[in-house]
Amino acid sequence: MSKVVKILGTGCPKCKTMTAVVQDVVSENNIDAAIEKVEDIMEIMKFNIMTTPALVVDGVVTIKGRIPSKDEVLTLLK
Repeated sequence: MSKVVKILGTGCPKCKTMTAVVQDVVSENNIDAAIEKVEDIMEIMKFNIMTTPALVVDGVVTIKGRIPSKDEVLTLLK
């Protein structure tokens, strides 16, 4: 079953780095996941996030305000 991964952020350098880390983990490990970049501030606010970037996996906020390691992302997506 495909995971739905959302990266919440307005396009700052940290948000772009998190996007790259998540995309790398998904492609390197052949994970079935749909990656969606959410830059609309109104959409981001629906997740009650005060600091970006944030990572949402299947509707659950898993990381906020920092860039995760590849190992951490892999653990969250398995």
